Amino acid sequence: MTKPYILYGMAASLYTGKVRAHMRHNAVPFIEHKAGGQRFATVVKNAVNRWIFPVVETPDGAFLQDGSVILDHFDAAGLSKRSIYPSDPRLIVISHLFELFGGEGLLRPAMHYRWNFDDVNLSFIRATFEDTLPDGLSPEERAAMFEKPSQRMRKAAAFFGVTPDVYGTIEESYAQFLSLLNTHLTTRPFLLGGYLTIGDYGLFNPLYAHLGRDPKPLQLMQTKAPRVFRWTERMNSAETFVDETVETAGPDMVDADVLPETLKALMGYVAEEYLPELLAHIAFANDWLARHPDPSSAHDPKQRAIGMATFDWRGHDITTAVMPYRFFLLQRMQDAFDALEPAHESQMQSLFSETGLAAMLKARTTRRVVRENHLEVWA
Repeated sequence: MTKPYILYGMAASLYTGKVRAHMRHNAVPFIEHKAGGQRFATVVKNAVNRWIFPVVETPDGAFLQDGSVILDHFDAAGLSKRSIYPSDPRLIVISHLFELFGGEGLLRPAMHYRWNFDDVNLSFIRATFEDTLPDGLSPEERAAMFEKPSQRMRKAAAFFGVTPDVYGTIEESYAQFLSLLNTHLTTRPFLLGGYLTIGDYGLFNPLYAHLGRDPKPLQLMQTKAPRVFRWTERMNSAETFVDETVETAGPDMVDADVLPETLKALMGYVAEEYLPELLAHIAFANDWLARHPDPSSAHDPKQRAIGMATFDWRGHDITTAVMPYRFFLLQRMQDAFDALEPAHESQMQSLFSETGLAAMLKARTTRRVVRENHLEVWA
């Protein structure tokens, strides 16, 4: 029997979800260990240079960290039934757009709906967060130790702009997104057609672990966007399961020459919801880089943020953490765009202009972000 992969993470982890979903969907043999276990706290933490998950330990003992890096490894190793990168390079650009937006642009509703509804969520969250606690604790010790990660994550919510003055706007904006995605999924099983792409996995990050699993947002999704909920079930299903919607759709993807209006509407939402924040972060980072010619001496890459940037979001001035990881994901989309042949490049420029996203193709940090020793560093 082939030695299985080991996935270190937690059931409630936003970033673990897409890795677990890929392994299930593609029958990759794996065992999941909780992030609070002894091996994770010692061997795994030392191997990846910080306490972070998901981490995958390969059958030969190597360690992989970061969901996108892990999925790329699986895809390159032939462990995807069908590549998560469409054959049409234009669709790869769009896939990376939603990889970025799903992982980073939906953090406000993800954090708000998890941590600001204790009357509905708290007992469930307390139980699921036991995945991060050490082994051998008594029930009383588990209850006491939950308070530490709980308070840490509540403070982290503010770093993503989740403050009381914008709670209502977060809820209105997320309701708009659910409606748009629910409509888009009316005639197709996945984001771009008949099979999964990196864009689906990016959206799955928040739409499962936080927004499709915690009691308060789960009820909202099931009642207001049932097709989105069904998509999360489809994403999370075993390799042996194929529902009628997938069977009927077949392997066809959307036509990049005539994209669905529902997909364009989702891209327009990304422009309104996330582009102002991303541009503010790029401007902050470029100013920071200009002031720190040797960024490695000014910032410990084990700390995810280099500072805070303020911008206008839906009529509110909010301040959020500037994290190099977001630029790493943005570069993946921009690299895919830069690799297009001229005719396709012109077509994507027109599409991104039409949907209000033109600046996302051009705005770049003066230094690239690369990953070295499982950390994001400035090239």
